[in-house]
Amino acid sequence: MLEKVEEFNMERVIEEFERVTKDAGRIQKETLKKILEDNASAEYLLNLGLNGRTDPESFKAFVPLVTHKDLEPYINRILDGDTSSVLTGKPITTMSLSSGTTQGKPKFVPWNDELFDTTLQIYHTSFAFRNREFPMNNGKALGFVYSSKQFKTEGGVLAGTATTNVFRSPGFRTAMKSIQSPFCSPEEVIFGPDFHQSLYCHLLCGLIFREEVHMVSSTFAYSIVSAFRTFEQVWEELCVDIKQGVLNSKVTVPSVRTAMSKLLKPDPELANLIHNKCMGLSNWYGLIPELFPNVKYVYGIMTGSMEPYLRKLRHYAGELPLLTSDYGSSEGWIATNVKPRVPPELATYTVLPQIGYFEFIPLRELAETNGDSSFLCMDPKPVGLTDVKVGEEYEIVITNPAGLYRYRLGDVVKVMGFHNSAPEVKFVRRSNLLLNINIDKNTEKDLQIAVESASQLLAEEKLEVIDYTSHIDLSKEPGHYVIFWEISGEASEEVLGGCCNCMDKAFVDAGYTSSRKVNCIGALELRLVRRGTFQKILEHYVALGSAANQFKTPRYVGPTNTRVLQILNENVVKSYLSTAFN
Repeated sequence: MLEKVEEFNMERVIEEFERVTKDAGRIQKETLKKILEDNASAEYLLNLGLNGRTDPESFKAFVPLVTHKDLEPYINRILDGDTSSVLTGKPITTMSLSSGTTQGKPKFVPWNDELFDTTLQIYHTSFAFRNREFPMNNGKALGFVYSSKQFKTEGGVLAGTATTNVFRSPGFRTAMKSIQSPFCSPEEVIFGPDFHQSLYCHLLCGLIFREEVHMVSSTFAYSIVSAFRTFEQVWEELCVDIKQGVLNSKVTVPSVRTAMSKLLKPDPELANLIHNKCMGLSNWYGLIPELFPNVKYVYGIMTGSMEPYLRKLRHYAGELPLLTSDYGSSEGWIATNVKPRVPPELATYTVLPQIGYFEFIPLRELAETNGDSSFLCMDPKPVGLTDVKVGEEYEIVITNPAGLYRYRLGDVVKVMGFHNSAPEVKFVRRSNLLLNINIDKNTEKDLQIAVESASQLLAEEKLEVIDYTSHIDLSKEPGHYVIFWEISGEASEEVLGGCCNCMDKAFVDAGYTSSRKVNCIGALELRLVRRGTFQKILEHYVALGSAANQFKTPRYVGPTNTRVLQILNENVVKSYLSTAFN
Protein backbone atom coordinates (compact mmCIF):
# COMPACT_ATOMS: atom_id res chain seq x y z
CA MET A 1 0.00 0.00 0.00
CA LEU A 2 2.03 2.94 1.27
CA GLU A 3 5.40 1.48 0.37
CA LYS A 4 5.02 2.83 -3.19
CA VAL A 5 5.14 6.43 -1.91
CA GLU A 6 8.36 7.90 -3.27
CA GLU A 7 7.95 11.55 -2.33
CA PHE A 8 6.54 12.36 1.10
CA ASN A 9 3.75 14.92 0.91
CA MET A 10 3.35 16.39 4.39
CA GLU A 11 0.31 18.51 3.61
CA ARG A 12 -1.52 15.59 1.97
CA VAL A 13 -0.95 13.39 5.04
CA ILE A 14 -2.25 16.12 7.36
CA GLU A 15 -5.30 16.68 5.10
CA GLU A 16 -6.03 12.93 5.15
CA PHE A 17 -5.76 12.92 8.97
CA GLU A 18 -8.23 15.83 9.16
CA ARG A 19 -10.61 14.01 6.76
CA VAL A 20 -10.74 10.72 8.68
CA THR A 21 -11.00 12.36 12.11
CA LYS A 22 -13.89 14.59 10.95
CA ASP A 23 -15.94 11.52 10.05
CA ALA A 24 -14.58 9.04 12.59
CA GLY A 25 -17.92 7.20 13.11
CA ARG A 26 -18.37 6.37 9.43
CA ILE A 27 -14.68 5.52 8.97
CA GLN A 28 -14.92 3.08 11.92
CA LYS A 29 -17.85 1.26 10.26
CA GLU A 30 -15.92 1.05 6.96
CA THR A 31 -12.81 -0.22 8.76
CA LEU A 32 -14.78 -2.96 10.55
CA LYS A 33 -16.54 -3.92 7.29
CA LYS A 34 -13.22 -4.29 5.48
CA ILE A 35 -11.67 -6.37 8.32
CA LEU A 36 -14.71 -8.69 8.43
CA GLU A 37 -14.95 -9.01 4.61
CA ASP A 38 -11.25 -9.87 4.30
CA ASN A 39 -11.55 -12.47 7.06
CA ALA A 40 -15.04 -13.85 6.43
CA SER A 41 -13.60 -17.33 5.84
CA ALA A 42 -11.74 -17.39 9.19
CA GLU A 43 -12.71 -20.46 11.19
CA TYR A 44 -12.92 -18.38 14.39
CA LEU A 45 -15.60 -16.05 12.93
CA LEU A 46 -17.49 -18.88 11.18
CA ASN A 47 -17.69 -20.86 14.45
CA LEU A 48 -19.24 -17.81 16.13
CA GLY A 49 -21.99 -17.77 13.47
CA LEU A 50 -21.13 -14.38 12.00
CA ASN A 51 -21.70 -15.84 8.48
CA GLY A 52 -20.40 -12.88 6.49
CA ARG A 53 -22.20 -10.16 8.45
CA THR A 54 -20.13 -6.96 8.65
CA ASP A 55 -22.29 -4.46 10.56
CA PRO A 56 -21.22 -3.36 14.09
CA GLU A 57 -24.49 -4.56 15.71
CA SER A 58 -24.15 -8.17 14.46
CA PHE A 59 -20.43 -8.13 15.19
CA LYS A 60 -21.07 -7.21 18.85
CA ALA A 61 -23.94 -9.67 19.15
CA PHE A 62 -22.03 -12.70 17.82
CA VAL A 63 -18.40 -12.01 18.77
CA PRO A 64 -17.50 -12.03 22.49
CA LEU A 65 -14.94 -9.83 24.26
CA VAL A 66 -11.74 -11.86 24.66
CA THR A 67 -8.31 -11.78 26.29
CA HIS A 68 -5.08 -13.35 25.02
CA LYS A 69 -5.81 -16.48 27.09
CA ASP A 70 -9.06 -17.08 25.15
CA LEU A 71 -7.18 -16.98 21.82
CA GLU A 72 -4.21 -19.11 22.88
CA PRO A 73 -5.64 -22.41 21.51
CA TYR A 74 -6.00 -20.79 18.05
CA ILE A 75 -2.61 -19.06 18.23
CA ASN A 76 -0.93 -22.30 19.30
CA ARG A 77 -2.41 -24.13 16.30
CA ILE A 78 -0.90 -21.50 13.98
CA LEU A 79 2.46 -21.73 15.80
CA ASP A 80 2.35 -25.52 15.34
CA GLY A 81 2.02 -25.11 11.57
CA ASP A 82 -1.75 -25.06 10.88
CA THR A 83 -1.92 -23.13 7.58
CA SER A 84 -5.72 -23.08 7.26
CA SER A 85 -7.76 -19.90 7.82
CA VAL A 86 -7.76 -20.13 11.62
CA LEU A 87 -8.08 -16.48 12.71
CA THR A 88 -7.77 -14.72 9.35
CA GLY A 89 -8.79 -15.32 5.74
CA LYS A 90 -5.19 -15.45 4.56
CA PRO A 91 -3.05 -17.76 6.72
CA ILE A 92 -0.78 -16.10 9.30
CA THR A 93 2.89 -16.78 8.56
CA THR A 94 4.50 -14.41 11.09
CA MET A 95 3.98 -13.86 14.82
CA SER A 96 5.03 -11.00 17.09
CA LEU A 97 6.42 -11.58 20.56
CA SER A 98 4.95 -9.11 23.00
CA SER A 99 7.10 -7.60 25.78
CA GLY A 100 5.25 -10.03 28.07
CA THR A 101 7.34 -9.07 31.06
CA THR A 102 4.82 -9.63 33.85
CA GLN A 103 4.12 -13.30 33.27
CA GLY A 104 7.81 -13.95 32.78
CA LYS A 105 7.43 -15.36 29.30
CA PRO A 106 6.67 -13.62 26.02
CA LYS A 107 3.29 -14.15 24.40
CA PHE A 108 2.67 -14.46 20.67
CA VAL A 109 0.24 -12.30 18.67
CA PRO A 110 -0.45 -12.60 14.93
CA TRP A 111 1.33 -10.27 12.50
CA ASN A 112 0.55 -9.67 8.80
CA ASP A 113 1.04 -7.21 5.93
CA GLU A 114 -2.10 -5.27 6.87
CA LEU A 115 -0.64 -4.55 10.32
CA PHE A 116 2.53 -3.36 8.59
CA ASP A 117 0.40 -0.93 6.54
CA THR A 118 -1.19 0.49 9.72
CA THR A 119 2.33 0.94 11.14
CA LEU A 120 3.29 3.05 8.13
CA GLN A 121 0.11 5.13 8.45
CA ILE A 122 0.95 5.92 12.07
CA TYR A 123 4.60 6.69 11.22
CA HIS A 124 3.63 8.95 8.32
CA THR A 125 1.00 10.85 10.34
CA SER A 126 3.17 11.56 13.36
CA PHE A 127 6.14 12.43 11.12
CA ALA A 128 4.06 15.00 9.21
CA PHE A 129 3.05 16.83 12.42
CA ARG A 130 6.54 16.50 13.92
CA ASN A 131 8.29 17.73 10.80
CA ARG A 132 5.96 20.71 10.54
CA GLU A 133 7.14 21.84 14.00
CA PHE A 134 10.77 20.66 13.74
CA PRO A 135 11.89 20.43 10.08
CA MET A 136 14.71 17.89 9.82
CA ASN A 137 16.45 18.84 6.54
CA ASN A 138 19.32 16.46 5.85
CA GLY A 139 20.48 15.40 9.30
CA LYS A 140 21.10 11.95 10.70
CA ALA A 141 19.39 10.18 13.60
CA LEU A 142 21.33 8.68 16.47
CA GLY A 143 18.90 5.80 16.93
CA PHE A 144 19.43 3.30 19.72
CA VAL A 145 17.79 0.58 17.69
CA TYR A 146 18.43 -3.12 18.16
CA SER A 147 16.72 -5.67 15.98
CA SER A 148 16.61 -9.10 17.52
CA LYS A 149 16.59 -12.16 15.26
CA GLN A 150 13.44 -13.58 13.74
CA PHE A 151 13.24 -17.32 14.37
CA LYS A 152 11.10 -20.17 13.09
CA THR A 153 8.66 -21.93 15.43
CA GLU A 154 8.40 -25.74 15.27
CA GLY A 155 5.51 -25.34 12.87
CA GLY A 156 7.59 -23.13 10.54
CA VAL A 157 6.04 -19.77 11.46
CA LEU A 158 8.42 -16.78 11.55
CA ALA A 159 8.47 -15.06 14.95
CA GLY A 160 10.14 -11.93 16.26
CA THR A 161 9.35 -8.85 18.30
CA ALA A 162 6.91 -6.38 16.73
CA THR A 163 9.74 -3.88 16.12
CA THR A 164 11.84 -6.60 14.46
CA ASN A 165 8.90 -7.63 12.25
CA VAL A 166 8.51 -4.00 11.15
CA PHE A 167 12.25 -3.51 10.44
CA ARG A 168 12.46 -6.76 8.52
CA SER A 169 9.31 -6.24 6.43
CA PRO A 170 10.25 -6.14 2.73
CA GLY A 171 8.65 -2.72 2.15
CA PHE A 172 10.10 -1.04 5.23
CA ARG A 173 13.23 0.53 3.74
CA THR A 174 11.51 1.95 0.67
CA ALA A 175 8.59 3.26 2.70
CA MET A 176 10.75 4.91 5.32
CA LYS A 177 13.28 6.49 2.96
CA SER A 178 11.13 9.57 2.43
CA ILE A 179 10.38 10.17 6.13
CA GLN A 180 13.26 8.79 8.13
CA SER A 181 16.57 10.48 8.74
CA PRO A 182 19.29 7.93 8.00
CA PHE A 183 20.75 6.33 11.12
CA CYS A 184 24.36 7.07 12.07
CA SER A 185 24.96 3.35 12.56
CA PRO A 186 25.34 0.84 9.75
CA GLU A 187 22.81 -2.00 9.51
CA GLU A 188 25.35 -4.50 10.82
CA VAL A 189 25.24 -2.65 14.15
CA ILE A 190 21.42 -2.44 14.26
CA PHE A 191 21.07 -6.15 13.42
CA GLY A 192 24.09 -7.20 15.50
CA PRO A 193 23.63 -10.26 17.73
CA ASP A 194 25.15 -8.71 20.88
CA PHE A 195 23.24 -5.84 22.48
CA HIS A 196 26.24 -4.44 24.44
CA GLN A 197 28.49 -4.38 21.38
CA SER A 198 25.76 -2.70 19.29
CA LEU A 199 25.16 -0.07 21.98
CA TYR A 200 28.89 0.74 22.16
CA CYS A 201 29.02 1.11 18.36
CA HIS A 202 25.86 3.26 18.28
CA LEU A 203 27.56 5.69 20.67
CA LEU A 204 30.76 5.63 18.60
CA CYS A 205 28.87 6.29 15.33
CA GLY A 206 26.99 9.17 16.99
CA LEU A 207 30.29 10.79 17.97
CA ILE A 208 31.82 10.28 14.51
CA PHE A 209 28.81 12.04 12.93
CA ARG A 210 28.25 14.42 15.86
CA GLU A 211 27.76 17.55 13.72
CA GLU A 212 25.15 15.80 11.54
CA VAL A 213 23.02 14.31 14.34
CA HIS A 214 19.63 16.09 14.30
CA MET A 215 17.68 13.76 16.59
CA VAL A 216 18.35 11.15 19.28
CA SER A 217 15.76 8.38 19.42
CA SER A 218 14.78 4.88 20.48
CA THR A 219 11.53 2.94 20.80
CA PHE A 220 11.37 3.67 24.54
CA ALA A 221 12.80 6.43 26.75
CA TYR A 222 14.41 3.69 28.87
CA SER A 223 16.79 2.74 26.03
CA ILE A 224 18.00 6.35 25.63
CA VAL A 225 18.64 6.77 29.37
CA SER A 226 20.36 3.38 29.47
CA ALA A 227 22.58 4.35 26.50
CA PHE A 228 23.82 7.55 28.13
CA ARG A 229 24.33 5.84 31.50
CA THR A 230 26.59 3.47 29.54
CA PHE A 231 28.29 6.48 27.90
CA GLU A 232 29.25 7.71 31.39
CA GLN A 233 31.11 4.41 31.91
CA VAL A 234 32.78 4.06 28.48
CA TRP A 235 33.37 7.59 27.19
CA GLU A 236 37.14 7.41 27.68
CA GLU A 237 37.34 4.15 25.71
CA LEU A 238 35.30 5.78 22.92
CA CYS A 239 37.76 8.68 22.84
CA VAL A 240 40.69 6.22 22.52
CA ASP A 241 38.95 4.48 19.57
CA ILE A 242 38.43 7.83 17.80
CA LYS A 243 41.95 9.01 18.53
CA GLN A 244 43.60 5.85 17.21
CA GLY A 245 41.02 4.96 14.56
CA VAL A 246 40.84 1.39 15.92
CA LEU A 247 37.72 -0.26 17.36
CA ASN A 248 37.86 -1.49 20.97
CA SER A 249 38.72 -5.20 21.15
CA LYS A 250 35.62 -5.92 23.25
CA VAL A 251 33.60 -5.62 20.02
CA THR A 252 34.13 -9.12 18.64
CA VAL A 253 31.33 -9.68 16.08
CA PRO A 254 33.19 -9.86 12.71
CA SER A 255 30.43 -8.21 10.60
CA VAL A 256 30.18 -5.32 13.10
CA ARG A 257 33.97 -4.86 13.20
CA THR A 258 34.13 -4.79 9.38
CA ALA A 259 31.31 -2.25 9.09
CA MET A 260 32.82 -0.03 11.80
CA SER A 261 36.30 -0.13 10.26
CA LYS A 262 34.87 1.66 7.21
CA LEU A 263 33.74 4.57 9.40
CA LEU A 264 36.57 4.79 11.89
CA LYS A 265 39.66 6.82 10.96
CA PRO A 266 42.23 8.27 13.41
CA ASP A 267 40.94 11.69 14.53
CA PRO A 268 42.90 12.99 17.57
CA GLU A 269 41.27 16.41 17.21
CA LEU A 270 37.72 15.00 17.58
CA ALA A 271 38.81 12.73 20.45
CA ASN A 272 40.30 15.74 22.23
CA LEU A 273 37.18 17.84 21.68
CA ILE A 274 34.89 15.12 23.13
CA HIS A 275 37.26 14.58 26.06
CA ASN A 276 37.21 18.28 26.92
CA LYS A 277 33.42 18.50 26.60
CA CYS A 278 32.94 15.54 28.94
CA MET A 279 35.37 16.97 31.48
CA GLY A 280 33.56 20.31 31.36
CA LEU A 281 30.11 18.94 32.23
CA SER A 282 28.66 19.16 35.72
CA ASN A 283 27.32 15.71 36.66
CA TRP A 284 26.60 15.04 32.94
CA TYR A 285 23.85 17.68 32.79
CA GLY A 286 23.09 18.63 29.16
CA LEU A 287 25.26 15.79 27.80
CA ILE A 288 23.18 15.29 24.63
CA PRO A 289 23.32 18.88 23.24
CA GLU A 290 26.96 19.17 24.32
CA LEU A 291 27.96 16.09 22.31
CA PHE A 292 25.58 16.76 19.40
CA PRO A 293 25.33 20.53 18.84
CA ASN A 294 22.69 20.36 16.07
CA VAL A 295 20.18 18.05 17.76
CA LYS A 296 16.61 19.39 17.60
CA TYR A 297 14.84 16.94 19.92
CA VAL A 298 14.88 13.58 21.70
CA TYR A 299 12.23 11.12 20.51
CA GLY A 300 10.69 7.89 21.81
CA ILE A 301 7.74 6.55 23.82
CA MET A 302 7.86 8.55 27.06
CA THR A 303 4.45 7.98 28.64
CA GLY A 304 3.02 5.21 30.84
CA SER A 305 5.71 2.96 32.26
CA MET A 306 8.39 5.23 30.71
CA GLU A 307 7.48 8.28 32.84
CA PRO A 308 9.86 7.32 35.69
CA TYR A 309 12.83 7.81 33.30
CA LEU A 310 11.87 11.34 32.25
CA ARG A 311 13.74 13.13 35.03
CA LYS A 312 17.02 11.45 34.06
CA LEU A 313 16.32 11.96 30.35
CA ARG A 314 15.74 15.70 30.95
CA HIS A 315 19.02 15.81 32.86
CA TYR A 316 20.88 14.44 29.82
CA ALA A 317 18.83 16.50 27.32
CA GLY A 318 19.23 19.85 29.07
CA GLU A 319 16.99 22.36 27.30
CA LEU A 320 16.18 20.10 24.33
CA PRO A 321 12.50 19.24 23.76
CA LEU A 322 11.42 15.68 24.60
CA LEU A 323 8.92 14.36 22.06
CA THR A 324 6.85 11.30 22.86
CA SER A 325 6.09 9.09 19.87
CA ASP A 326 2.93 7.08 19.12
CA TYR A 327 0.66 4.86 21.17
CA GLY A 328 0.50 1.21 20.30
CA SER A 329 1.31 -2.30 21.44
CA SER A 330 2.47 -5.59 19.95
CA GLU A 331 -1.21 -6.23 19.16
CA GLY A 332 -1.44 -3.15 16.96
CA TRP A 333 -1.35 0.64 16.78
CA ILE A 334 -4.01 2.80 18.38
CA ALA A 335 -3.21 6.50 18.27
CA THR A 336 -0.71 9.12 17.18
CA ASN A 337 0.83 12.22 18.74
CA VAL A 338 -0.13 15.24 16.62
CA LYS A 339 0.93 17.83 19.22
CA PRO A 340 4.67 17.22 19.40
CA ARG A 341 5.47 20.36 21.43
CA VAL A 342 3.40 19.22 24.44
CA PRO A 343 5.66 17.77 27.18
CA PRO A 344 5.34 13.98 27.61
CA GLU A 345 3.60 14.21 31.01
CA LEU A 346 0.72 16.11 29.37
CA ALA A 347 0.79 14.35 25.99
CA THR A 348 -2.39 13.03 24.41
CA TYR A 349 -2.77 10.64 21.48
CA THR A 350 -5.42 10.95 18.77
CA VAL A 351 -7.01 7.61 17.87
CA LEU A 352 -6.79 6.94 14.11
CA PRO A 353 -10.19 5.57 13.03
CA GLN A 354 -8.90 3.85 9.87
CA ILE A 355 -6.28 1.55 11.42
CA GLY A 356 -8.53 -0.74 13.49
CA TYR A 357 -11.99 -0.96 15.05
CA PHE A 358 -11.99 0.38 18.60
CA GLU A 359 -14.36 -0.05 21.52
CA PHE A 360 -14.05 1.33 25.03
CA ILE A 361 -15.17 -0.33 28.28
CA PRO A 362 -16.16 2.41 30.76
CA LEU A 363 -14.52 2.16 34.19
CA ARG A 364 -16.87 3.37 36.87
CA GLU A 365 -15.61 4.53 40.23
CA LEU A 366 -18.12 3.07 42.70
CA ALA A 367 -18.10 3.61 46.45
CA GLU A 368 -17.79 0.35 48.36
CA THR A 369 -20.30 -0.39 51.07
CA ASN A 370 -17.73 0.24 53.80
CA GLY A 371 -17.63 3.97 53.26
CA ASP A 372 -14.72 5.96 51.88
CA SER A 373 -12.84 3.13 50.14
CA SER A 374 -13.47 2.98 46.43
CA PHE A 375 -12.60 0.52 43.74
CA LEU A 376 -12.73 0.46 39.97
CA CYS A 377 -15.56 -1.58 38.60
CA MET A 378 -16.07 -2.66 35.01
CA ASP A 379 -19.21 -1.86 33.12
CA PRO A 380 -18.92 -4.66 30.55
CA LYS A 381 -20.86 -2.85 27.79
CA PRO A 382 -18.26 -1.13 25.59
CA VAL A 383 -19.06 2.10 23.76
CA GLY A 384 -17.89 3.12 20.29
CA LEU A 385 -15.01 5.43 19.38
CA THR A 386 -17.18 8.54 18.96
CA ASP A 387 -19.34 7.83 22.04
CA VAL A 388 -16.66 8.20 24.70
CA LYS A 389 -17.00 11.06 27.19
CA VAL A 390 -14.31 13.60 28.09
CA GLY A 391 -12.90 13.02 31.58
CA GLU A 392 -13.92 9.35 31.73
CA GLU A 393 -11.55 6.37 31.92
CA TYR A 394 -11.89 3.33 29.64
CA GLU A 395 -10.23 0.03 28.91
CA ILE A 396 -9.43 -0.30 25.20
CA VAL A 397 -10.84 -3.14 23.09
CA ILE A 398 -9.30 -3.58 19.63
CA THR A 399 -10.27 -5.41 16.46
CA ASN A 400 -7.35 -5.47 14.04
CA PRO A 401 -6.71 -6.85 10.52
CA ALA A 402 -4.51 -9.66 11.90
CA GLY A 403 -7.05 -11.90 13.63
CA LEU A 404 -7.75 -10.14 16.93
CA TYR A 405 -11.50 -9.51 17.31
CA ARG A 406 -12.85 -7.54 20.31
CA TYR A 407 -9.54 -8.11 22.08
CA ARG A 408 -9.16 -6.57 25.54
CA LEU A 409 -5.82 -4.84 25.43
CA GLY A 410 -5.58 -4.31 29.20
CA ASP A 411 -4.69 -0.60 28.83
CA VAL A 412 -6.68 2.05 30.68
CA VAL A 413 -6.88 5.47 29.00
CA LYS A 414 -8.54 8.72 29.94
CA VAL A 415 -10.35 10.77 27.28
CA MET A 416 -8.91 14.29 27.42
CA GLY A 417 -10.75 15.82 24.46
CA PHE A 418 -11.50 15.36 20.76
CA HIS A 419 -9.69 16.18 17.53
CA ASN A 420 -12.69 16.72 15.26
CA SER A 421 -14.73 13.58 16.11
CA ALA A 422 -11.79 11.33 17.11
CA PRO A 423 -10.94 11.09 20.82
CA GLU A 424 -7.63 12.30 22.25
CA VAL A 425 -6.57 9.90 24.97
CA LYS A 426 -3.94 9.83 27.69
CA PHE A 427 -2.48 6.50 28.78
CA VAL A 428 -3.27 5.99 32.49
CA ARG A 429 -2.12 2.48 33.42
CA ARG A 430 -2.47 -1.22 32.74
CA SER A 431 -5.88 -2.36 33.95
CA ASN A 432 -4.64 -5.31 35.99
CA LEU A 433 -3.77 -4.44 39.57
CA LEU A 434 -0.15 -4.90 40.50
CA LEU A 435 -0.14 -5.01 44.28
CA ASN A 436 -2.96 -6.72 46.11
CA ILE A 437 -2.85 -8.86 49.27
CA ASN A 438 -6.06 -8.16 51.12
CA ILE A 439 -8.57 -5.39 50.28
CA ASP A 440 -5.69 -3.18 49.07
CA LYS A 441 -5.63 -2.22 45.40
CA ASN A 442 -2.51 -0.48 44.09
CA THR A 443 -1.69 0.11 40.43
CA GLU A 444 1.55 0.75 38.55
CA LYS A 445 0.85 4.48 38.89
CA ASP A 446 0.47 4.18 42.69
CA LEU A 447 3.82 2.36 42.82
CA GLN A 448 5.43 5.07 40.68
CA ILE A 449 4.11 7.84 42.97
CA ALA A 450 5.43 6.01 46.06
CA VAL A 451 8.89 5.52 44.54
CA GLU A 452 9.06 9.14 43.34
CA SER A 453 8.08 10.57 46.74
CA ALA A 454 10.73 8.46 48.51
CA SER A 455 13.41 9.17 45.92
CA GLN A 456 13.26 12.86 46.84
CA LEU A 457 15.03 11.91 50.09
CA LEU A 458 17.79 10.37 47.95
CA ALA A 459 17.97 13.46 45.74
CA GLU A 460 18.97 15.51 48.80
CA GLU A 461 22.03 13.21 49.01
CA LYS A 462 22.74 13.72 45.25
CA LEU A 463 21.63 10.12 44.56
CA GLU A 464 18.89 8.70 42.37
CA VAL A 465 16.86 5.54 41.80
CA ILE A 466 18.17 3.93 38.59
CA ASP A 467 15.31 1.43 38.37
CA TYR A 468 12.76 -0.36 40.52
CA THR A 469 10.23 -3.18 40.65
CA SER A 470 7.92 -4.79 43.19
CA HIS A 471 6.85 -8.18 44.52
CA ILE A 472 4.31 -9.54 47.00
CA ASP A 473 5.96 -11.71 49.66
CA LEU A 474 3.47 -14.25 51.04
CA SER A 475 6.12 -16.59 52.47
CA LYS A 476 5.07 -15.65 55.99
CA GLU A 477 1.92 -14.21 57.56
CA PRO A 478 0.92 -11.46 57.06
CA GLY A 479 2.03 -10.90 53.47
CA HIS A 480 3.85 -7.65 52.65
CA TYR A 481 4.97 -5.48 49.73
CA VAL A 482 8.61 -5.74 48.64
CA ILE A 483 10.10 -2.91 46.59
CA PHE A 484 13.47 -3.52 44.87
CA TRP A 485 15.66 -0.48 44.19
CA GLU A 486 18.89 -0.04 42.30
CA ILE A 487 20.47 3.30 43.23
CA SER A 488 23.35 5.34 41.86
CA GLY A 489 25.67 5.30 44.89
CA GLU A 490 26.03 4.74 48.64
CA ALA A 491 23.30 6.08 50.95
CA SER A 492 23.24 6.06 54.73
CA GLU A 493 21.13 3.58 56.73
CA GLU A 494 19.14 6.53 58.04
CA VAL A 495 18.25 7.84 54.57
CA LEU A 496 17.30 4.39 53.22
CA GLY A 497 15.21 3.63 56.32
CA GLY A 498 13.48 6.96 55.74
CA CYS A 499 12.87 6.06 52.06
CA CYS A 500 11.30 2.76 53.14
CA ASN A 501 8.92 4.50 55.59
CA CYS A 502 8.12 7.18 53.03
CA MET A 503 7.03 4.56 50.43
CA ASP A 504 4.91 2.71 52.98
CA LYS A 505 3.07 5.95 53.80
CA ALA A 506 2.80 6.98 50.13
CA PHE A 507 0.36 4.14 49.32
CA VAL A 508 -2.76 6.10 50.23
CA ASP A 509 -5.30 3.51 49.04
CA ALA A 510 -7.74 3.14 51.95
CA GLY A 511 -7.69 -0.66 51.69
CA TYR A 512 -3.91 -0.61 52.16
CA THR A 513 -3.71 1.88 55.03
CA SER A 514 -6.53 0.20 56.98
CA SER A 515 -4.93 -3.25 56.45
CA ARG A 516 -1.53 -1.94 57.57
CA LYS A 517 -3.00 -0.38 60.73
CA VAL A 518 -4.50 -3.71 61.86
CA ASN A 519 -1.47 -5.72 60.61
CA CYS A 520 -3.42 -7.64 57.94
CA ILE A 521 -0.57 -6.49 55.66
CA GLY A 522 2.98 -6.54 57.07
CA ALA A 523 5.59 -3.78 57.00
CA LEU A 524 6.75 -2.73 53.52
CA GLU A 525 10.25 -3.95 52.74
CA LEU A 526 12.83 -2.07 50.65
CA ARG A 527 15.48 -4.36 49.15
CA LEU A 528 18.53 -2.67 47.70
CA VAL A 529 20.19 -4.50 44.78
CA ARG A 530 23.71 -4.23 43.29
CA ARG A 531 24.47 -1.88 40.40
CA GLY A 532 23.79 -3.67 37.13
CA THR A 533 21.00 -5.93 38.45
CA PHE A 534 18.33 -4.46 36.16
CA GLN A 535 20.76 -4.82 33.26
CA LYS A 536 20.86 -8.57 34.07
CA ILE A 537 17.05 -8.65 33.90
CA LEU A 538 17.19 -6.97 30.46
CA GLU A 539 19.75 -9.57 29.32
CA HIS A 540 17.47 -12.37 30.58
CA TYR A 541 14.59 -11.10 28.41
CA VAL A 542 16.84 -10.50 25.40
CA ALA A 543 17.99 -14.14 25.74
CA LEU A 544 14.31 -15.17 25.60
CA GLY A 545 13.96 -13.37 22.25
CA SER A 546 12.88 -9.83 23.23
CA ALA A 547 14.48 -6.89 21.40
CA ALA A 548 16.52 -4.69 23.72
CA ASN A 549 14.74 -1.55 22.51
CA GLN A 550 11.32 -3.12 23.17
CA PHE A 551 12.23 -3.97 26.77
CA LYS A 552 10.16 -2.55 29.60
CA THR A 553 11.26 -3.19 33.18
CA PRO A 554 8.52 -5.28 34.80
CA ARG A 555 7.08 -3.11 37.57
CA TYR A 556 5.77 -6.21 39.33
CA VAL A 557 7.43 -9.62 39.46
CA GLY A 558 4.90 -12.38 40.13
CA PRO A 559 5.57 -15.70 41.89
CA THR A 560 5.72 -17.58 38.56
CA ASN A 561 8.48 -15.32 37.26
CA THR A 562 11.08 -17.40 39.09
CA ARG A 563 14.20 -16.47 37.09
CA VAL A 564 13.71 -12.70 37.49
CA LEU A 565 12.95 -13.13 41.21
CA GLN A 566 16.12 -15.19 41.49
CA ILE A 567 18.20 -12.46 39.75
CA LEU A 568 16.77 -9.83 42.11
CA ASN A 569 17.17 -11.82 45.32
CA GLU A 570 20.69 -13.00 44.46
CA ASN A 571 21.75 -9.35 44.12
CA VAL A 572 20.18 -7.91 47.29
CA VAL A 573 22.84 -6.09 49.31
CA LYS A 574 20.64 -4.63 52.08
CA SER A 575 17.02 -4.65 53.12
CA TYR A 576 14.94 -2.34 55.31
CA LEU A 577 11.54 -2.84 56.97
CA SER A 578 9.18 0.09 57.38
CA THR A 579 8.35 1.34 60.86
CA ALA A 580 5.76 3.81 59.51
CA PHE A 581 2.79 2.05 61.12
CA ASN A 582 4.51 0.88 64.35
